[in-house]
Amino acid sequence: MNPFYKNLAIWLSIVLVMILLFNLFNQPQSGRRQKILFSEFTRAIDRGEVQEAAIQGNNIYGKFTNGSEFKTYSINDSDLVREMIAKGVTVEVRPDEQSSWWMQVFISWFPMLLLIAVWIFFMRQVQGGGGKALSFGKSKARLLSESQQRVTFEDVAGIDEAKHEVEEIIAFLKDPKKFTKLGGKIPKGAILVGAPGTGKTLLARAIAGEAGVPFFSISGSDFVEMFVGVGAARVRDLFMQGKKNAPCIIFIDEIDAVGRHRGAGLGGGHDEREQTLNQLLVEMDGFESNEGVILVAATNRPDVLDPALLRPGRFDRRIVVPPPDIRGREGILKVHTKESPLAEDVDLQVIARGTPGFCGADIANLVNEAALLAAREDKEKIHMHNFEQAKDKVLMGAERKSMIISQKEKKLTAYHEAGHTLVAKLLPGTDPIHKVTIIPRGMALGLTQQLPMDEKHTYPKGYLINNIAILLGGRVAEELIFNDVTTGAGNDLERATDMARKMVCEWGMSEKLGPLTYGKKEEQIFLGREIAQHRDFSESTAVMIDEEVKRIVSENHDRVTKLLSDNIDTLKRLAENLLERESLDKDEIDSIVNGTDMRAQENNDQVPEAPIADN
Repeated sequence: MNPFYKNLAIWLSIVLVMILLFNLFNQPQSGRRQKILFSEFTRAIDRGEVQEAAIQGNNIYGKFTNGSEFKTYSINDSDLVREMIAKGVTVEVRPDEQSSWWMQVFISWFPMLLLIAVWIFFMRQVQGGGGKALSFGKSKARLLSESQQRVTFEDVAGIDEAKHEVEEIIAFLKDPKKFTKLGGKIPKGAILVGAPGTGKTLLARAIAGEAGVPFFSISGSDFVEMFVGVGAARVRDLFMQGKKNAPCIIFIDEIDAVGRHRGAGLGGGHDEREQTLNQLLVEMDGFESNEGVILVAATNRPDVLDPALLRPGRFDRRIVVPPPDIRGREGILKVHTKESPLAEDVDLQVIARGTPGFCGADIANLVNEAALLAAREDKEKIHMHNFEQAKDKVLMGAERKSMIISQKEKKLTAYHEAGHTLVAKLLPGTDPIHKVTIIPRGMALGLTQQLPMDEKHTYPKGYLINNIAILLGGRVAEELIFNDVTTGAGNDLERATDMARKMVCEWGMSEKLGPLTYGKKEEQIFLGREIAQHRDFSESTAVMIDEEVKRIVSENHDRVTKLLSDNIDTLKRLAENLLERESLDKDEIDSIVNGTDMRAQENNDQVPEAPIADN
């Protein structure tokens, strides 16, 4: 029987016995019975107000003619009985039942006996196994059962290399002789490293589903408690459970909560996290061997982990779980849409190409949003335009159709977005424009969306320069058309300046300053990211850096000004179509830039365009 249900049954039995005994020995004779003096009782008899009476020893219980009940006490008096009979009172004589001596003793000692029984039971709970009262030092690891939802490697896509690494660990657990006969040893630990949402925890769940051995899961924050020494005790108990169930796998999620650099905390050498980490290091590779216990951990902050934790012999393998490429995104889409009915026009490859930078969690959210949008339209299947709407919602935010915008501000936003779009179309080597809209989305009044044709892992200098130019396109369009500037370009200017500074200080792309890096980031492990930057250059160099950043941005501003001035008619056509249609896709933008009349094209279209977004 499950210990939890056993303990629950014992507690319920104790409570039930207490309730029954309380009702047995404390049951009132009558909630309405009032106690009166004997003299009042005799006067009531004389007045004929007593209807009935019951005599039990020296106690008299009865009822008045008005229906109220009473109780009184008298001496043995036979004349009283004759008097009541003479007055027409119904008299009942009951035997005097005296409680036995053992019952009186039991009633007197019952509260003390009950307290002793509860105390004994409570102490047994304290001294028992994990999960019981006051068992602070017991591990909170959960043993994954077969009844829970099982995840296999078929449910994991887009991270083939990481999956291959953990498959080898599972193969070792299933057939260790295959490796040990060649002198190989089972890995003691594997750490999954990757950005949030790439599938580290999902991969661990797949390990649990495929391994066929006991699988314990625990979070890094479950070790640390308000009591000193609890974390180390829980680590010992966790590995003790692992040894009892070997071979087994122990999974620690977000291990950076307990495995950070020692000596970097605010608590000094006696910090509770450091004690927990020290115990974890000893258990993984100390004097005592933990054969058959494999530790799998996951983190998105490997830079803050203690080096002793990452050395071979503890975490032997460092498995990188990267964001998926286009084939990986297509595989993830297939996994998440296998339970969803898709229309014939849905092309998962096109969706995968249009979602660069999406991780597994983003794609799962995209599919869910598309399903919700299709259900909102009362569709039986998910259509391609539902995925497009969901992608716009995820990338650009939900539409704010209820937002009231003046015609002047709407016109300014149209020219601002048209400036971004036209610069991106005219400059070579830039990412294609996917969509431009002046419908407010998220925190922006308008958005221009670019989608790259292929995956990029390094960025050439020309590509970065053109990106700065595209960011400045909106500001320059405002200057040319309205001869004024607004706050709408604030974020664009911030991003352009930041990119120019990185080109100078981090990527060595300045001819004047040469291939050097300037400024070393100092990150305090427990205080946060990049709260300070060490200045390892002189004042004169700082002036040169500022001059180079200003030069890069200013030159691109002048370049964009000439580019838009030479194509001012195209800029106006783009802005006018945006004011009229509010959103333009890639084909519509191409036709406007090439000089095709949009109205003529609309008249030739027989199939109405699917809605771009739905809120």
